[in-house]
Formats: sequence, structure tokens, C-alpha cells
Amino acid sequence: MPKPFMSKFATFLTIVALTLVQPASRAADFKRDVIYQIVTDRFFDGDVTNNNPPQSSGLFDSTKTNFQAYWGGDLVGIQQKISYIAGMGVTAIWISPPVDDENVNVGGAAIGAPYHGYQGRDFKRIEEHFGDATNSFTAFDNLITAAHNNGIKVIVDFAPNHSNNNNNGEFGAFYDNGSLVGNYTTDTNGYFHHNPNISDFNDRYQVQYYTLSNLADFNQENPTVDAYLKAAAQVFQQHHVDGFRVDAIKHATWGWLYSFVNSIYTNANTFTFGEWIADTTSDPLYHDLYKFANRSGFSALDFPLYHAIDDVFAYDNSFSEIDGVLSQEASNFQQANDLVTFIDNHDRQRFLSINKNQNRLHEALAFLLTCRGVPVIYYGTEQYLHNDTNGGNDPFNRPMMSGYDTTTTAYKLISKLTALRKSNAAIPYGTIGQRWINNDVYIYERAFAGSVVLVAINKNDSSATPIGGLLTALPAGNYTDYLGGLLGGSSITVTNGGGNNPVNNFTLPAHTVAVWLYGPAAATTPALASVGPDVAQPGVQVTLAGSFAGMNTVKFGTTAAALVSSSTNQIVVTVPSISNGNYNVTVTDSKGHVSNSVPFTVLAAKLIPVTFTVNNATPTAWGDYIFLTGNTVELGNWNTTWDGAVGPMLTPNYPSWFLNVSVPAGQTIQFKFIKIAANGTVTWESGSNHSYTVPTSGTGSVNVNWQN
Repeated sequence: MPKPFMSKFATFLTIVALTLVQPASRAADFKRDVIYQIVTDRFFDGDVTNNNPPQSSGLFDSTKTNFQAYWGGDLVGIQQKISYIAGMGVTAIWISPPVDDENVNVGGAAIGAPYHGYQGRDFKRIEEHFGDATNSFTAFDNLITAAHNNGIKVIVDFAPNHSNNNNNGEFGAFYDNGSLVGNYTTDTNGYFHHNPNISDFNDRYQVQYYTLSNLADFNQENPTVDAYLKAAAQVFQQHHVDGFRVDAIKHATWGWLYSFVNSIYTNANTFTFGEWIADTTSDPLYHDLYKFANRSGFSALDFPLYHAIDDVFAYDNSFSEIDGVLSQEASNFQQANDLVTFIDNHDRQRFLSINKNQNRLHEALAFLLTCRGVPVIYYGTEQYLHNDTNGGNDPFNRPMMSGYDTTTTAYKLISKLTALRKSNAAIPYGTIGQRWINNDVYIYERAFAGSVVLVAINKNDSSATPIGGLLTALPAGNYTDYLGGLLGGSSITVTNGGGNNPVNNFTLPAHTVAVWLYGPAAATTPALASVGPDVAQPGVQVTLAGSFAGMNTVKFGTTAAALVSSSTNQIVVTVPSISNGNYNVTVTDSKGHVSNSVPFTVLAAKLIPVTFTVNNATPTAWGDYIFLTGNTVELGNWNTTWDGAVGPMLTPNYPSWFLNVSVPAGQTIQFKFIKIAANGTVTWESGSNHSYTVPTSGTGSVNVNWQN
């Protein structure tokens, strides 16, 4: 029987044991992980011989004063500091794009270099400043091995939206393992979109087909580009990466991305999340974001929650802002626990550049690490690293790592809370609910399968807050602060209230975080938290996360799936050969206990990107859009709602509309176009269904007239 948390020493032993016997899994569930984001060039110089390689000489600044130059950090450097990273309990690292970047100085007398990794020239080779002058995978493979030996997964940043600068340098040139494929200026094969820079970031056509900051914009509908980018991702999978962070998914072709992530999951069970900047839940494209995340298999970086965290902890807004975002996203995202959360990153000011108060940073970190989602710690946060030049904005948010002190409060806090994420299922898998709130205090509870974690934060720097009327799912008993008073927390007493149990009145001191927990509860019946990915075709491996015991049978609807591997918190199965459609996945144990269900979409086949164009569509007014719907789950199974149909389509040449859509390879599909008016009224085109046989590989296109 699980006991209330009363002994720090006993819990320490439990955590150590769990850490030793539960190495990081390679499968596509990262909810038990904490990710450490590293700007590779700015972390540690482990190999001085690659600082000024011959093919791109002159891009290195040994003085580390030019923030646009290479400073020497490399993959060997990360490998040499892997024990420091592991000491925080971190179980995954996210590194800068490691691909070979353009070799030309674009900064004139003052160096301008792609030290950040986002100006790729050869997506199948390793950048020489990060590896070696032959662009080999040697240093990369050594890092992967060292990380895995320390129970750490490796996430590669991958940027399929663009190559490099289209107006200088190498003019967008990209290579396939050393052989030139093409460039932007002599683009006779249509490898790039040739449109101006994006001026309206809320325009669906512009964000996908215009140019992002003068970077040569790939035309993913071109079969050569499509094959190149998917093959490049597969190269990294062959070198045993565990995940991809996909850059700028808002600016790549959305329909193509469905096929891209499907290609990743078809090759290997690799967690994939993307960068789609929607600053708030009121962002004009926020609905497009969660529709994309719910249907594609991608998870997403949680920008609305990031902004709320900064507003509350750095700018002193009310906790109601965070509570509101959590509530809104819970109603929108099918798997909110898979959203990737953060308090700062390489594109945003560091927290301490906004607010120098380290107490607030500790409180924000504690919230991040106990909130729902997969948390990311930006390198150096644990060392209080920041440079406030120009407000600490890019590139000054990417200084050289200042030190590797393992005794800072932030380092110790991260270490404690990463251990909690591994040992108590409520943190990675649980619901999150507000229990007590005012402007300065937020008390919330995580709960899953009998495990409970109650967290209290007072961000006020001078005033304690009396807490009365607090209820919890913690069973009756006395609970000491899991953090051992590191951030000022103390004990509470819970009395019996029939499940919604009263907490005796207490006072929460200023700038305090306390964590009280029950469990981990041993599984008596299976409890299913998620399936990842939650969309795939038969034959693809997927990962079930939750709380399990003994032998289990996994079913998609009524069909059993072949078991690949099983543990107490993770089951890997192969999607069974069943018809495409929406299914409920369940787990049944050897005693016949059936878990809760989680929705899953079974595709008809691997996905192929096809561009659908309808000419002379029915007239539309402001707020009306043309959508696509059809007879397969990939086309919405004739759904006529905004979220169920495919779209909205794009109309740069009104009244013609087009959209790139990923559909099942080799299948003959039936489809029609519909207008969904601003008030929700649906207008169908007349006539028979359109029919199209999808290619078995490459890309495709359909061009039809609206049937009146």
C-alpha cells in the first residue's frame, strides 16, 4: 500500500533505485523526460582543431566578442560535459541543427556566420565547426553513444523550411552528401518559392509560401525537395537520434508536414515536436495550430504558456493568466501533456534579462518542472547565465556558457524535480487542476492513477499568505516538503474529507515553493495516459504511456496489437492491420481489468503530399473559406466542420483555391470541395465525387473545376 510522503531519506533511496533501473527509453514518449537545450557553439569547446576549418575559415572569433561568429563550442564539448548534464537528472538534450551550414562570411569586415545552425547547405553532413573538416558523423556518433550511456536521449534541431540566405553568401545552395542539388538564383527545377519576405504573419498563404528573413524557402511540393528532406531526417535516425525539434513549422507547407512527420514515425519511433509561434491563445492562427497538432502527429512548443509564465513570474502579472492558458489549452489540444514547455530559449530573452530576481527564476523553474507538458531548460539557466546587451535579445541571449557549478540553487532544484518526474506518475501523466489562487499564490494539483502531487507557489517577495479552505486529493496524513525546504517550503496536515480532503490552515511564506506528494502508487489496474504518435498506418510502432503491471493486451477498438516491449510505465506496440478510421485504444491486464481509452487515428497507408486545386469556386464573403473533404480519414471522412474537414484552403488567385494535403499512398480516394461560411453554413459543390489515385511515392497534384 503506498504511504504518504514522510521520509526524505526513504524517498531519496526510491528515486536513486528508480534512476538506476529505469534508463531513458528511446521510444516516442518524452513526458517523463526533462530536456536541456544547448546552443552547440556556445556550450563548451572540446576540440580546438575544428575552430577554423579550411572550407569555412575566418568565421571564428577567439575573443568571443562578436556574437555573430563561431566561438568554438562543438559536439565533443557537449560529450565532455555529459556528466554535468546528467547530474541535473536531465534525460534529454536538444542540440542546435548539426547539419553542414553555409561556408561564406555574410558579415563583411565583421564576421557573420551561421553559428546557430539554421542556414543549412548539406542536410546529410555534419557542420565542420561542430565535428571535423571532413564533415563526418564521427563526433556526432560519439556524442550519441556517450549520451545514451548516461541515460540521456538526443534531440536534433531540424530546419526543413529553408536552406541558407537567398541574397548573399551561397544564395540558397544545397547539397546532397557533397553533390550540389541546386540554388536559389538559378532555380530552373523549382526547388524554391520565389516570393518576398513575409509581411503579414497572420496570413495563411504568406506564412507558408513567402520568405522568412531572406532565407531561401524550400518548395516541399517539389518531389526532389520532398525526397531530400525526408531522406536527410532518416540519415539522423540511422545515427540513432531519439527526437526531432522541427524549426519554423508555421512557415513550412502545413500539408506537407503531415507526410514529413509520418515519414519520421514510419522509419522509427522518434518523438517529434515543432516550433509554431502563436504567442497567445488569442493568436489569429492559434486554431490552426491546435488543429494541426491534433491531426498531424506533431507535438508543439507551448508559446502561449511561455508568455504567460514570463508575464506572471518576470512581469508580476496575476496567476490567473497562467490558469487561464492551462484551461484553454486543455480544451483545445488532444494531448496537452505532450506540449513542450519553456521559460526562455535561443529566440527569446533570458528570464534574468527581464527580471534579475533569482527567487522569481527559481519559482518559474519549479512551476515549469511540475506543470503539465515536457519541460525544456535553456543551457546556463542553472548558472544564472544572461547578457543584457540590447535587452538580452537575439543574439545576446546566446552567450558562452559561464561555468559548470553543481551547487547552485537552480541546479539542485532541477535535479530534485527531474527525479520527481521519473518517480511519480502524476507529474508526467497527470491532470492539472487549480486548488487555490490569488494574484501572487498558485496552488495546483497533479493526479494520475492514485499518485498525487500538490504544489504551492508564493511569488510575492515580501508578504506571506495565509492559506485556508484548501482541498486536495492527498490522503489524510502529514506531508513534508519534497524539496526539503530548498525554496522555503514546510509541512502540511491533511484530514479526511471523503476524497476531497481539507488541508489544515497554514501560512505560505514570501517567495516560497512547496511540493507535497503521495505515491508513487503501484498499478492495480492499467491506466493509460497517451499514445504517441496518435496517428499512423498499420505496421508503425507506437508508444503507450501510463501505469501498467503484469502482462497486458493492447487493443485498437476490438483488434489486438502485436506487443514490441513493455514496462511499468510504457508499452510499445505495432498498429494492427485494420481499416482507416478513428479508434479507441485500451490496455487490458491479465486479470481482465480494462484501462480508460485514448483516441487514435489509423491511416490507410503512408502519406504522400498532393496539391489540390479547385478553379472558379463558389463566391465567398469575408470569413468564408473553401475546404476539402473526402472518403478517407485523411480527408475527414466527409466531415463538414472546421476541425473535421481539411483546410481552410488558400486563395492567392481568387476564385481559385489550393491546398497541399497528405493522403494515403496508392489509394483511390473520393473527394469534394465545400464552402464553410463565417456563420458555419456549409455549401457543397454539385455533381459526382471527384476521384484520384494517389501516387505510391513522391508528390502529386490534382486540378479540377468547382461543380455548379
